[in-house]
Amino acid sequence: MYWLTPKNAVVLIPRWRSLSFLLIPPFHHQNRRLFSLSSSAPPLIVRRPERVFCFKERKLYTKSSKKQLKISVEEKDYAHIIWWKERMQMCKKPSSVMLVKRLSFSNLLGVDTNLKNGSLKEGTLNWEMLQFKSKYPREILLCRVGEFYEAIGVDACILVEYAGLNPFGGLRSDSIPRAGCPVMNLRQTLDDLTRNGFSVCIVEEVQGPTQARTRKSRFISGHARPGSPYVFGLVGDDCDLDFPDPMPVVGISRSAKGYCMVSVLETMKTYSAEDGLTEEALVTKLRTCRCHHLFLHTSLRHNSSGTCRWGEFGEGGLLWGECNARQFEWFDGNPVNDLLYKVEELYGLEDGISFRNVTVASENRPSPLHLGTATQIGALPTEGIPCLLKVLLPSNCTGLPVMYVRDLLLNPPAYEIASAIQEACKLMSNVTCSIPEFTCVPSAKLVKLLESRETNHIEFCKIKSVLDDVLQLYTNSELIEILKLLMNPTWVATGLKVDLDTLVSECKTVSCRIGEIISLDGEKDQRISSYASIPNDFFEDMESFWKGRVKRIHLEEEFAEVDEAAKALCVAITEDFLPIISRIKATTAPLGGPKGEILYAREHESVWFKGKRFVPSVWANTPGEEQIKQLRPAMDSKGKRVGEEWFTTVKVENALTRYVEAGNKAKSKVLELLRGLSAELQTKINILVFASMLLVIAKALNGHVSEGRRRKWVFPTLTQHQISEDKDILHGAEGMKITGLSPYWFDAAQGGAVRNNVDMKSLFLLTGPNGGGKSSLLRSICAAALLGICGFMLPAESAIIPHFDSIMLHIKSYDSPADGKSSFQIEMSEIRSIITSATSKSLVLIDEICRGTETAKGTCIAGSVIETLDSIGCLGIVSTHLHGVFDLPLRTKNAVFKAMGAERINNQTMPTWKLIDGICKESLAFETAQREGVPEALIQRAAELYLSVYAQDSLKTDESKLGSCSSQNVVHKSSKVADRQSRGETLYNEVENAVISICEKRMSDYYKKNDDLEPKAMRCVLVGSKEQPPPSTIGASSVYVMIRPDRKLYIGETDDLEGRIRTHRSKEGMQNASFLYLLVHGKSMACQLETLLINQLPSRGFHLTNLADGKHRNFGTSDLLGKEMLAR
Repeated sequence: MYWLTPKNAVVLIPRWRSLSFLLIPPFHHQNRRLFSLSSSAPPLIVRRPERVFCFKERKLYTKSSKKQLKISVEEKDYAHIIWWKERMQMCKKPSSVMLVKRLSFSNLLGVDTNLKNGSLKEGTLNWEMLQFKSKYPREILLCRVGEFYEAIGVDACILVEYAGLNPFGGLRSDSIPRAGCPVMNLRQTLDDLTRNGFSVCIVEEVQGPTQARTRKSRFISGHARPGSPYVFGLVGDDCDLDFPDPMPVVGISRSAKGYCMVSVLETMKTYSAEDGLTEEALVTKLRTCRCHHLFLHTSLRHNSSGTCRWGEFGEGGLLWGECNARQFEWFDGNPVNDLLYKVEELYGLEDGISFRNVTVASENRPSPLHLGTATQIGALPTEGIPCLLKVLLPSNCTGLPVMYVRDLLLNPPAYEIASAIQEACKLMSNVTCSIPEFTCVPSAKLVKLLESRETNHIEFCKIKSVLDDVLQLYTNSELIEILKLLMNPTWVATGLKVDLDTLVSECKTVSCRIGEIISLDGEKDQRISSYASIPNDFFEDMESFWKGRVKRIHLEEEFAEVDEAAKALCVAITEDFLPIISRIKATTAPLGGPKGEILYAREHESVWFKGKRFVPSVWANTPGEEQIKQLRPAMDSKGKRVGEEWFTTVKVENALTRYVEAGNKAKSKVLELLRGLSAELQTKINILVFASMLLVIAKALNGHVSEGRRRKWVFPTLTQHQISEDKDILHGAEGMKITGLSPYWFDAAQGGAVRNNVDMKSLFLLTGPNGGGKSSLLRSICAAALLGICGFMLPAESAIIPHFDSIMLHIKSYDSPADGKSSFQIEMSEIRSIITSATSKSLVLIDEICRGTETAKGTCIAGSVIETLDSIGCLGIVSTHLHGVFDLPLRTKNAVFKAMGAERINNQTMPTWKLIDGICKESLAFETAQREGVPEALIQRAAELYLSVYAQDSLKTDESKLGSCSSQNVVHKSSKVADRQSRGETLYNEVENAVISICEKRMSDYYKKNDDLEPKAMRCVLVGSKEQPPPSTIGASSVYVMIRPDRKLYIGETDDLEGRIRTHRSKEGMQNASFLYLLVHGKSMACQLETLLINQLPSRGFHLTNLADGKHRNFGTSDLLGKEMLAR
């Protein structure tokens, strides 16, 4: 072996391909991203027999002559070919299995050059596809060929297996595998492939005429990946595109702090690294994260820590079970840098692409929820567990706000952020003005569309709505404080630090710029051309693709050309076709006479004459004959005759060509303007991402406040958790105190829930009968504490919640045969995680500890756990049926005995579901078995066995401890309600003045009859076309006036103003309707005022659409809510 200098032969390889598969050990690319080497640093050299690798220049030096060599395809792409071979082995369909047999894994396409159509010679379509495939070797290649997208080799097999397509040419064995889809079915095919985890590279043809016997040029137009759809051509579409949640590339490693999870979003060009995670918290994150690719770091191998043990193939543990169910690859080196390099390889990114670190410091944040905690309270949907997410938001609040709330629950915020969220929610609860609709646009969608310059006018209008909503928050004196409070939560969610002044300034600039270019709703200066002699469908199809998208001022020249061309076309058709039509209509003949009409040939984008039997048998110079002589058969774009009945003239064809060219020119100008605007806004992408996320948070909090008010939930007092230096007791926070706690899955507003008071300053040791409510109490306390530290409302009458550093709930465990673990082993694994993670600032809730093993030793383990938690000084509850724990010599200082109450009714012991002091050793096991239908004989025999062994213990039962608590009165809190000042529009002022004038006398009479109520000034509140009523209207009676776009009025009354407005706006043409509303005393008064307004407003010159409703009869309701509303 000997060294070679750079004068030796050099073999160049593509810049984005990794050489790691050639090395032992692999080369690490950490210097490419976060740690840069100076230009003077020596190249990194790795020795191998007969080769020298110099990675600074990315060149491969070989022990050979000075001639330039080529690395064989098999060596360069070996790792990718093996990857595709593994995918082929997963094919199950008979048709795809037959195709796989005809593959040859000697190239990336898997094409056998010995079969028909298998040539890879330079210049062939197959060779061209291979060049594209080499750029993205692990993506399916779809190549546009005429009206189809074709795939060959391994890609064709995937299309047949996962997209349900049939192979070209059937299953003939003498040809290479080929498959494809029509152009119109591309979206469906891409959805099928990405749904199964594949990425797709789409190659388009360059449109336009080509020279004879020459192949069309092709280019890579884009990619479709899981979580990132194909957007090419969207800029010219008149529709929106649904964007799925982005799917990150995830890397998992282990360090001295614990587990580390690195997530990289290629679409957003961002990454985050969360370190110090427990195994349970990491698995929770994996359960909620649909990742595109999963990479496991070699630090996980040969690691024995807790339950996670990785061998050569991996074994045991919660994390192993989660990862083993997915496809993953190993990687080594620096976990962040090398994962970023993997992303560059996967997506074929150019050099110079940088990723922004959006990791937010987690020193003061509570620990992420463990998997057991998240599933047992329904933060992660789990069968049989009440879903917490479903009760936090209204049913009509879906999508991004739900995802934000879920992520906030799984990753509770720091105290400062939680306090800001709670304060914003309080302000939203009391706001009296109308609020924006909070337009939600996914950040990934914004980035991808602007980056690819495929943002169409619809998306620009949405972006402007986002910016205008932010500006509305800023300009309103009531809403600006909410905006200020949302700045820090948005920073945490996006990793972008933006100050308020910059945000507002940039929003104004971008909104104005979009308004200068984009044609907004209501602008009517771009009507579709219309002429009596030409079918309207023709102009609609030809002009709707570009009119109404950008402002006319930017297209005056193009508009003039199109108008002139349309007029010339009308003249040509009038002169050449109408005389023939008139001649045919003037001819009276029996059946079989001449027929003819001017029709739109949609497929050919032309207007032609269609007729038969119109040529005269004898030419007599009558009207129309000259025009008939000018007719010639209509031809398609390929020069073929369209049909026997279609005709045109030279003049019409010239006019059509001129009109189509003018339209294409206008469309090109529109696309140029739209793409130019996308390029401009790319520099503002951080502001747009920040603004869109801020509105997502605002919508989530507004929905939560609305639902919380409906359910009569309250805001807790959130306190910082402090520990004294000399004693393990709480200071400042004074423990956790919840009054009137109800299970979150019950609707307290409808009654029926048993409420409990929890005053917790240390560890509770809880006992109680079966079905007595122990598990429900633990689940309710866990949910209330979690909602409190997130800044949300909770189901209670009042609450003081310390800002815990972790909340851990263990309720039950199941065995895991796949891991070879019993249910007791799983339970001990979770207990180990809880004990090692708990601090004096934690909340620990354990239900029926050690129930899966032998009683005596299980009791002792339970006692030791109780001692440990008591010595840690955390708050929490340990519930148990192991009553022997009370006979153990426990060394506890602060633990308190609590029980779930029971009482004797008709000589039967029944649970009360109330928390009381003391110990309850009655299990009600026999009664529970009897209620569940266990045979009576079996229960009687069990009672006999029990008495024979445990008779003495049963005589010692202290029934005095089976007490009960009195029911609690539910306190309903109300917030202030006021009216918003009029905006100044003439119609709004007129309607408001008329409504107040009509209603004042009736309200004055009412106040005179109710001396205990102080008269209030009447003012209507305006809800604009893109606004919604505040949460303070929930449950309140109101009279409203809908101001339709046609200036007609609709009068109504409701106790659900938000729902009624949503219903009205869902009707056609009513999307931009505005509303004026007035909060009144009860439904009876609302009905009276509704009738009064319907009967009197027409006499003041207003047009009503529901005059008939003025004849209805009023009805009464309770005065309690009305008095409360008027008192406010």
